[in-house]
Amino acid sequence: MSIIICPGIHSPQLTENFVSTCIKPILARIGQEESVELLVIPNQGVLNLSGIHIFQFLCERLKVELSFPWGNQNTTPLIFIGFSAGVVGAMMAALNWQIWGGTIKALIAIDGWGVPLIPLSVNFPIHRISHDYFTHWSSKMLGGGHNNFYADPAVEHLEMWRSPQTVQGWWVDLPIGESRPDQCLSLTQFLYLLLHDYTKNSPENGLRN
Repeated sequence: MSIIICPGIHSPQLTENFVSTCIKPILARIGQEESVELLVIPNQGVLNLSGIHIFQFLCERLKVELSFPWGNQNTTPLIFIGFSAGVVGAMMAALNWQIWGGTIKALIAIDGWGVPLIPLSVNFPIHRISHDYFTHWSSKMLGGGHNNFYADPAVEHLEMWRSPQTVQGWWVDLPIGESRPDQCLSLTQFLYLLLHDYTKNSPENGLRN
């Protein structure tokens, strides 16, 4: 399995910090630091919005051999984590990977406000993470399933990527029939729960949208 980090248009140091202080410790805590490959899309400005650019990067790094009709010889399942404008590229790359026969475990969209994530032919879970309630509410109209998160109190947009451990909020939009009430926790804790589920459990037992 591989986790693909898709940053937005911002300082590369923010992404380095997000990976080193959030994602790597989570993988270590759940005992997956050796079995899960972590790939960070290079910060190249507007190219971070290009799903084709990200898809080509993944094909090169994961040594994918594409064949017609729509054959992807690499069976590595992917989890995409996109931030801001990078959510655009993450969504398009995930769709391309799926079209070519690859497996997407989930797409986690952090503050991708205004980015349509309407499933249509998508058969993988999508989770939205927002820096305030308005962004959560308005983004939901553009798609996003169950098991989402919004910050409360609201924080600055970049704070989601810079210091996820300090962002408090609510795990919301639970599946129909779920008896557990909305839960207050940190963004890091929410990401831990998602990644623990998708790296430790089978898709049938995972958090679905």
